[in-house]
Order: sequence, then structure tokens, then C-alpha cells
Amino acid sequence: MILTLTMNPSLDRTIEVPELVRGAMVRASGTRLDPGGKGVNVARALAAHNLPTCAVVPRGGPEGRQLCELLEEDGIDVCAVPVTGYTRSNVSLVEPDGEVTKINEPGGSLGPDDLERIVKAVLDTGAAADWVVASGSLPPGVPDTFYRDLGVRLTERGIRFVVDTSGPALTSALDARPTLVKPNRDELAESAGSGIDTLGDAVRAAVALRERGAKTVLASLGADGAVLVDEQGVRYGESPVDRGRSAVGAGDAMLAGYLAGGVTGADVLIEALSWGAAAVRLPGSRMPGPGDVDRDSVLVHASIDLTRALGGGQQQLPGSDPQTPETMERIQ
Repeated sequence: MILTLTMNPSLDRTIEVPELVRGAMVRASGTRLDPGGKGVNVARALAAHNLPTCAVVPRGGPEGRQLCELLEEDGIDVCAVPVTGYTRSNVSLVEPDGEVTKINEPGGSLGPDDLERIVKAVLDTGAAADWVVASGSLPPGVPDTFYRDLGVRLTERGIRFVVDTSGPALTSALDARPTLVKPNRDELAESAGSGIDTLGDAVRAAVALRERGAKTVLASLGADGAVLVDEQGVRYGESPVDRGRSAVGAGDAMLAGYLAGGVTGADVLIEALSWGAAAVRLPGSRMPGPGDVDRDSVLVHASIDLTRALGGGQQQLPGSDPQTPETMERIQ
């Protein structure tokens, strides 16, 4: 069983518009409401593939009740923790070319008693889990060390701990030596203190995160694919999407695919890339099911062109051989 923790869940309303024009009245061409938050999305993707999962979420106010109802309708086991704060609502405006404008509320504050109840719920429920995934931002009132402190307690119990967050919360969590971290390109740049303009920049930043404590780094690079750094070395792959509808939640689907590969024995990078690409082809923050995933479209490269510019460029030929640690020593 994979348990997810979403400290700042949300109700996500996605509105499709023909064109976003500031100051004008724009008629929507489509709309949908989904339970949101990074850990929630991971749980939704796993449940869509009939993999056992449980979502731990703080539940505040009527929005929190609606969030839990939507999750239960998706067949997800929910561990709702009553809190004094409120559950936020987010809005995504999606244009036909896939451009997304997001408006996210900060979320309600959580106090010490709220945090104590959340930690207890994770430790009690996580006792039966193979993985605990802590994803997303920390709401107001939560210290940057929260994921680190939780991770230490989980690893002491022999539970694999995954972190998908950013900024000081990510930096602090590295001290707990998480089994996996999943930064995106912006988070890689923030951790490195410099821009990620080439594939080599991304690889070096991911290697640095591993040296700082993460056992494995899965770095998502948007349309440029993903870099996986673990004890076996470095691998790079991509999964082209001809017509994307929404990138909302694609990174969460990618993480779910990686975890699914670890559970089923499939190639974790291929699963991660194919699940992430499948999410891009779907509307709103809908998570892909088995029929949406196209593993044959994934390209895993035999060698890595470290000079390749990110943000576009010609496809390279696919391959499957990982870079070795010796190769990494030469490129650092």
C-alpha cells in the first residue's frame, strides 16, 4: 500500500477557454472539478490503476468535506484529519494550445494541535504502507522542517519516504535521507542556485541533490522528459506529446508511475514518463488510467547529450543503457 500525505489539499476547478483576455468577459468552453493537491493526485493516479493507496488529508470546512467526498467517489481510501483551518480552492484557466494560468489560494493555517493529529494519522496508517509520499507545499503555520521531522520518524520504522516539495521544505527534508525526491525544473534551479538551461545543468543539479541526502532523484523537465539519478547512475528519457490538453498534475502522475513501477517490477523510468505524458493528454487535472498510458512512445536514451538545450530541440534516438557512476565523475 502507498500512503500519500497532502498538507495543503484543494478543490481544483479547471476552466477551458478559447483565449484568455485580461479585462474581458470570456465564455468557458468546458469545466470540471477535481480533488487537488500533489499527494491527492498521486493517490488518484494509483487508484485509477487499481493499486492500493490511502490519502491522508487535513479536512477543513465545507470545502474539505467536498474534497473527501470526491476522493471517495474515485474509490480512494481517505484518512481525513479534522483541522481548524480551511481547505483551499484553486482555479486553472486552460487555453487550446495547452497554456495554463493557475490561481492558487494559500490554504488555511495549521496549528500545533493540527500538526500533531496529522503526524499521528500518518504514523498509524503508514505502519502498513510500503511507501509514504509527502507532496506539495506547506500551508501557513507549518515549519519548514515538518517533512524532515516526519521523514526521520518514518525511516526509523523502515518505511520508504518520498518527498515532492520545494524551497526550504525540500532542503530540510534532505537531512532525513528520503528514498526519493521529485523536483521539477524550477525546483532544480532553486536548489542549484542557477539556471537549468541544458540537460547537463539538470543532471548536475540532480546529482547534487543525491549527494545532499536523497537516495534517488527523479527530476521532471516538462516537455523535455525526465532525469533519473540513483545508485545505478543516471538515465534520461522523454515521452513526446503531439497534442496536450493540460499539464496540471502531470508531475504527480509521473511520480505515481515511478511508484507503480517499483510495485509491479516494471521499468520505473518508462512508467514515470508514460504516466506523466498520459496526464498531459487529458483535460484538467484528470489522472490517467491503464487505457491512457502509452509506454511505446517513451524514449530512454543510450547516451546523454549534456549540451542539449532545454525548452525544445530535435529528438534523439532512443536507447536503454544508463550512464555509469564513472561517467558521472567525468561530467561533474
